[in-house]
Amino acid sequence: MFKNIKLIAINLICIFIASAGVHAQSWPNKPITLVVPTAPGGTTDFSARLVAESMSKTLGVPVLVENKPGGSGNIGNQFVARSKPDGYTLLVSYSGYHVGNPHLFKQAGWDPIRDFAPVGMMTVAPQVIAINPKLPINNLKELIAYAKKNPGKLNYASSGSGSIQHIAGELFKQQTGTFITHIPYRGSGPAVQDLMGGQVDMFITTPAGVVSQIQAGRLRGLAVTGKKRLGALPQMPTTDEAGLPNYELDSWFAMFAPAGTNPEIIQKLNLALGSALNSPEAKARADGAGTTIQTMTPAELGDFTRKELDRWGKVIQTSKMTVD
Repeated sequence: MFKNIKLIAINLICIFIASAGVHAQSWPNKPITLVVPTAPGGTTDFSARLVAESMSKTLGVPVLVENKPGGSGNIGNQFVARSKPDGYTLLVSYSGYHVGNPHLFKQAGWDPIRDFAPVGMMTVAPQVIAINPKLPINNLKELIAYAKKNPGKLNYASSGSGSIQHIAGELFKQQTGTFITHIPYRGSGPAVQDLMGGQVDMFITTPAGVVSQIQAGRLRGLAVTGKKRLGALPQMPTTDEAGLPNYELDSWFAMFAPAGTNPEIIQKLNLALGSALNSPEAKARADGAGTTIQTMTPAELGDFTRKELDRWGKVIQTSKMTVD
């Protein structure tokens, strides 16, 4: 009897393995959705749309972008974490949410390691310190002096509590000895709109959402938080050049699938993603938005995510930052 049960169990395992292989071979046969946990307009959304059309051509099915903002990224991340691991629902993740939220929220509803399978890195970008041009401020030193002279008068936007913009704002306050009020939004797009409208004074964010507005004079860019100037905004100094040394912050954007997704599907996705990112069109669009394309294998992204989770945990702990 026990021998029969054992044989049945072995047969079931073999059937499962065989069916999984067949599933991977027949994938994809319906549209794929890239879930963006922010509103349209920011670099997370930009990164998803940067690759969607090209991936669609490579994979032979529509690749759609769906924005699910809210909860400082937790709504979109939860949705993908709980989705069927069949390769049809993917997450385009943002470092502030993916490795920042786990240290800030006691119950984020998802785990960056347990709930997701890495697919590949997409883009990396520094931050730009941008302000409403109606403020009587022309450079970074003037911003710091104004904030010190008027504590609590200025406010700054973020794409949500726990985002890199939030971390950037709190680190800025610590390094400059200023008090500026935090105003969280449901993504970079709405924050940029209110910055142009004067509802908020300052936004430290990735270039993609503000480069065109700075070029048009609708926003004033004071500095970039990278080691070198942006090709799209060559006149704007780095924070080091502008008088705030050691204030460097980068954001990264990557693709993840729900945990348990077939490794063969993950590999197909990684190859399609790499092909999309390495196209001349994608590189030109990224350069124009002040964003750098960067690719990784699934294993490399997994190792990188673990290191970043530890790194940002230390940054958040040191800054004593809390969720609003």
